[in-house]
Amino acid sequence: MRVCVIIPTYNESIEIGKIIQKIRRQNLEVVVIDDGSTDMTAQISKREGAVVLRNSKNKGKGFSLIRGLEYTREKNFDAAITMDGDGQHSPDDIPFFIQKAESSEAGIIIGNRMHNPKKMPLIRILTNKFMSWLISKLIKQKVNDTQCGFRLIKRELLEKIKFTTHRFETESEILIEASRLGYNIVSIPIKTIYRREKSQINPLFDTIRFVNFIRRKIWIIKS
Repeated sequence: MRVCVIIPTYNESIEIGKIIQKIRRQNLEVVVIDDGSTDMTAQISKREGAVVLRNSKNKGKGFSLIRGLEYTREKNFDAAITMDGDGQHSPDDIPFFIQKAESSEAGIIIGNRMHNPKKMPLIRILTNKFMSWLISKLIKQKVNDTQCGFRLIKRELLEKIKFTTHRFETESEILIEASRLGYNIVSIPIKTIYRREKSQINPLFDTIRFVNFIRRKIWIIKS
């Protein structure tokens, strides 16, 4: 299976170099989408051998994610692995995604941090459990950690998804669209890594945006 690793980033110069090094040791291509960073994220990524796609200004994680997934389609990769650039996802888990993808008919393999959430902040545990319950109910598939951005998406699914979002709700839209198109979503346990990273999610505006997104999706599904 020919796999490309997609990493949307915004000011991740501290961790991005080490992440790329670990991935490239696995002989995988890395694509970093730099979302208008003001630090050395793009320069460090290029130095470590990643393909770098730069947004002229900050356009949101979803926009960067979609841009990376489009690159995957254009270059005819069999699948894309998406992961964060802040060190919360371990490159050591990547082989488990590929192994599961090769032995499964699922369209998406998604990481599950909720099997061992001890290091996860309480507010994230509660938010993840609620959102996972809500989205699982909506898509009629059990997904333990719908908010996890560490996942493998197969090319055949990428070719069918039509995106309508470009912020943090894009990752949930992928799950909803996959289920709507008839694809199974499979979870695998991954390491839970938390330091003191500052979340880029705006609690007020991103929550409102997400609620409106869910309402639209419910209306579309019912109609």
